[in-house]
Amino acid sequence: MTVTLADVRRAASLLDGVIERTPIQPFRALTHVVGQHVLLKLENLQRTGSFKIRGSYVRMSRLTPAERAAGVIAASAGNHAQGVALAATMLGIQAVVYMPVDAPLPKIEATRSYGAEVTLVGRNVDEALAAARADAEASGKTFIHPFDHEDVIAGQGTIALEILAQVPDVSTVIVPVGGGGLAAGVATVFAEAAPHVKVIGVQAKNASAYVDSLAVGRPLRRTPSSTMADGIAVGLPGDLPFEMLERLGVEVRTVSEGQIARGLLAMAERAKLLVEPAGAVAVAAIMAEHDAALDVPPPPSDPPLRREGVIVPIISGGN
Repeated sequence: MTVTLADVRRAASLLDGVIERTPIQPFRALTHVVGQHVLLKLENLQRTGSFKIRGSYVRMSRLTPAERAAGVIAASAGNHAQGVALAATMLGIQAVVYMPVDAPLPKIEATRSYGAEVTLVGRNVDEALAAARADAEASGKTFIHPFDHEDVIAGQGTIALEILAQVPDVSTVIVPVGGGGLAAGVATVFAEAAPHVKVIGVQAKNASAYVDSLAVGRPLRRTPSSTMADGIAVGLPGDLPFEMLERLGVEVRTVSEGQIARGLLAMAERAKLLVEPAGAVAVAAIMAEHDAALDVPPPPSDPPLRREGVIVPIISGGN
């Protein structure tokens, strides 16, 4: 199995009228430091506060009537949980979501408010995933994986279609990476529709299973250490996303907790945006590469910019 540009375009048709076409916002302070335009793709303004509704809705919209009647089960630290909960309610499907016991309370309450039953289990997403899989096998409900399914990946890839339409001269797209579904969908679209665009993935250094896995050529389990970027703290890359990212040659970098904190602060102080730590890692990676603290306001006039094109960090969530 794999995902193609045609799959992503079909997913976009399914999502028409369901999701928001999230805006692009210039980040002038970072543009000044980098010397290239930096434009933020604001999925923190998506329904449920993250990109996850895209893949969740596409996956569940393709269930059979019998599967819909039986209900669905998912596991998540919060954003996939909310995406599944809202999509299930929109489609008339009963949803049960397993979340780690220390999942952020606002994410737990938001998931319940969207209509799902929440069960708290495990210390991290991987343990919640294991419990959810076991329940799905015992109950006959459909397990909605957060990243390792072609429909989910196709749904997440619709972000790239929007970027191409909004920023025709994009040259680099920087994507937060947890299980890899978002990066795989985005990379697929650019590989086929605009192969000159470079896609770079970013993980928290304390949860960087992809870096080790790509080095040896197969998914490796790495228990995440403590990280503020709970939304991308995944210990084992998805089989399908890993195969796609490896085949497409996507580079994955890491950022430290301190760098994430700097990115988070820059988003709040300079871009005037409230985002979650996982949503800030793409900006953190740009700042780390250019050693940019953004603590000095840019001058009134913009400096000459290089011609390499536009950098688009995906701000994946704001919960």
